[in-house]
Amino acid sequence: MSDPIVRGIVHVVEETKTYGRNDFRKRLVVLEQDTGRFPNYVPVHFIQEGCDSVDQLNVGDEVDITYRLSGRKWQRDEQSEVKFFLNAEGSKFTVVNKAGKSAGDSPAPSDTVDPFAMVDSDEEAPF
Repeated sequence: MSDPIVRGIVHVVEETKTYGRNDFRKRLVVLEQDTGRFPNYVPVHFIQEGCDSVDQLNVGDEVDITYRLSGRKWQRDEQSEVKFFLNAEGSKFTVVNKAGKSAGDSPAPSDTVDPFAMVDSDEEAPF
């Protein structure tokens, strides 16, 4: 069975936060999905080494994030109410479209460099 994937536009990329004596690291990425009626916001947490990979994401990027669901039970003491928490833990992502670009866009002139553009056709290349 393959891991599920969620697609959306990066809405928030938080800084990495460290918790506890073992320096547990967690970083939140929130995706926005246009459902037609109301926007849907999907929080996905990257943990430990995965926090560093999120540096490549920018707000506005369209991404596919592979995740796994993680749940836990919490109860303060025997007499208190039991609570359950659900979290989507991101394991990897793929940028589908960079911020400000659509799939059919060609690169802007500043995005490409032609090393021969400044060489006159009658001259030799400088290398």
